[in-house]
Amino acid sequence: MLHLTETSAMRGQTTTGRHDSAVSPAVPAASLSREQAGLQPLQCSKVNAFTLAELLITVGLLALLVLLFTQLLNSAATITTLGHKQMDADSQARQLLDRMAVDFAQLVKRSDVDFFAKGTVAPNSVGGAMAGNDRIAFYSGVPGYYPSTGSQSPVSLVAYRVNSDSTSSSYNKMERMGKGLVWNGVSPTDTPVVFMPLTVSVTCPAATSSSASDTAYEVIGPQVFRFEYCYLLRTDGSLSTTPPTDISGIAAIIADIAVIDSKSKVLLTNAQITTLAGGLSDYTAGMAPGQLRANWQTYLNGITNLPRPAISGIRLYERYFYLSPPTL
Repeated sequence: MLHLTETSAMRGQTTTGRHDSAVSPAVPAASLSREQAGLQPLQCSKVNAFTLAELLITVGLLALLVLLFTQLLNSAATITTLGHKQMDADSQARQLLDRMAVDFAQLVKRSDVDFFAKGTVAPNSVGGAMAGNDRIAFYSGVPGYYPSTGSQSPVSLVAYRVNSDSTSSSYNKMERMGKGLVWNGVSPTDTPVVFMPLTVSVTCPAATSSSASDTAYEVIGPQVFRFEYCYLLRTDGSLSTTPPTDISGIAAIIADIAVIDSKSKVLLTNAQITTLAGGLSDYTAGMAPGQLRANWQTYLNGITNLPRPAISGIRLYERYFYLSPPTL
């Protein structure tokens, strides 16, 4: 019994204590600490950020990547441009050399038909030494530009030259003449096909000139500014600048040309191109195959007074045009 009483008293005290606490004067919330208000204490939050050193390293790496990427693009653009230039020159040279191959393959090789070329002498048209750009004119069994009247023949007068007339739009450009001949002379200007010692220089002076105009001339190599050739003799296989008396003694005609692509050509004036062509040497007696082309390349490599991008755009080509023995 005593134990129960004491317990009840304690309960009463506890109840009384709670009552006193509940009725105690209210304390303003602003004056209470976070612990007294039953809240968790404040903690400082961490803020992640780059240091100045990290920013400098990042910017430096980005600048380096941009520089490398720019250099890569410039290199790719340069290689692409050079490739296009070479393809342009190759296309020009292929067109010209293929046309020459057709004309030389049909060359009329007869003693009573004139042949104007380097080193030819009378009774043929006199070609002479031909310093600088060469010229050549011959009869070939290919079609040409025929007159409006007359009976067309299968023979044309073909000529190649680099135009030397500074007033012409074809100046420093390779031209080809394809003058179709007729069987009958219907007018004084239409020369018929004849097989007798008639010289080309008399019947068609423009074919042997480097500047005289003729309607049968057309530009076939607008980027070809240098033309040189020699003869491969059938007797001993040597190179010569003088043809044998009998044209059948020529085994092949070796032609060398210098081509400059259109983008490089605009960097040079016509006067500079003329000077440049004059610096490319002629064939001389005793030269070995390929020696002239090597001499030209050596000369181009040593040029310092002209824009280098223009000089690097020059391509050199050499081709052998073998002549079949005459069948008549």
